[in-house]
Amino acid sequence: MPNTQNEQVKTDTSFEENYIDENVSVKTNKTKEFIKKFMKRKTAVAAFFVMCFLLLMALFGPSLAPYAPEAYDYDNILAGPSASHLFGTDQYGRDIFSRILAGTPLTLGVSLSSVIVGAALGTVLGLLAGYYGGWIEMLVMRGADVLFSFPDILLAIAIVALLGPGIVNVFIAVAVFTVPSFARIMRSATLAVKGSLYVEVARSLGCKDGRILFVHIFPGTLQSLIVNFTMRIGSAIMAASSLSFLGFGANIADPEWGAMLSLGRSYLSTAPHMVYLPGLVIFITVLAFNLFGDGLRDTLDPKIK
Repeated sequence: MPNTQNEQVKTDTSFEENYIDENVSVKTNKTKEFIKKFMKRKTAVAAFFVMCFLLLMALFGPSLAPYAPEAYDYDNILAGPSASHLFGTDQYGRDIFSRILAGTPLTLGVSLSSVIVGAALGTVLGLLAGYYGGWIEMLVMRGADVLFSFPDILLAIAIVALLGPGIVNVFIAVAVFTVPSFARIMRSATLAVKGSLYVEVARSLGCKDGRILFVHIFPGTLQSLIVNFTMRIGSAIMAASSLSFLGFGANIADPEWGAMLSLGRSYLSTAPHMVYLPGLVIFITVLAFNLFGDGLRDTLDPKIK
C-alpha cells in the first residue's frame, strides 16, 4: 500500500513538472515568434531604438550635458549651431543642446507618469464596466463619452485653467483626458474575454469577482492595454508640451521642451534654431512612440501575418 501511494505521488509530481515545462515551452515559443514578427517591421524597430535612446537621455542626459542649463554666455547670444554650441544658444547665451538634455526627464517624466496613472484608472473602470455591466457600465461609458466630446488639448486647457498653471496640474490634466480611452478599450476587451470557458470554470468553482477580474480576465486584456499605452504616450508628450508652450505648464525659464518653444517664438526671424531644434526633438519623440505603437499593434494582431 505505501508503495502504491509513493507511486501515485511520483506520478502527480511528474505530471506537474511536465505541465510546467510545457507552459514554459509554449511561452518561450510565443516570445520568439513575437520577436521574429516584430523584427520584420523595420520602422518599428528603428522607433524602438530611438525610444531607448530617449530614455537613456532622460536618465543620463543632464549629467552628460556640456554646459549647465542655466549657464550664461554673453559672448554668444543667439548664436547659431556650431562646434562649441551644437544646437546654438538662446537670447541669454544658454546652450540649447544642454537645455534639451536637461529638459528630457521633465518632459518625458510628466508624460509617462500621467499616462501610467490614466491607464491605471481607466483599466480599473473598464474592467468593472465590462464585467458587471448595468448601471456601472452606463455610468463609466457616459462619463467617457462626455470627456470624448472635448478635444484632448481643449480638455487639458480647461482643467489647467481651473486648477491653475504648473507642471503638477499639467500632469493631472493629461492623466484625466487619458482615462476615457483606456476605459473604453478595456471594457471592450473585458467583454470579449469574460465569456471564455476558463472564466466560466473559475466562476463555477466559486472564485470571487476580484480574483476573476484581475487573475483570469485582466491577463487576457493585456494586449489591448499595452498597445494603447504606447500610442497614448505620444499624445501625452504633445499635450504637455503644448500646455507649456501656451504658458499653462512649466515655468518659462525651465528647460522644458514646450517652454523652450514658447521662449523662442519671439526670435523666430532672427534665431530660428531656437524653435526648429526643440520642435524637431518633440517631433522625433512623438513619431518614435507612435511608430512603435503601430508596429506593436500589427505584431500582436493575429490577423496580420
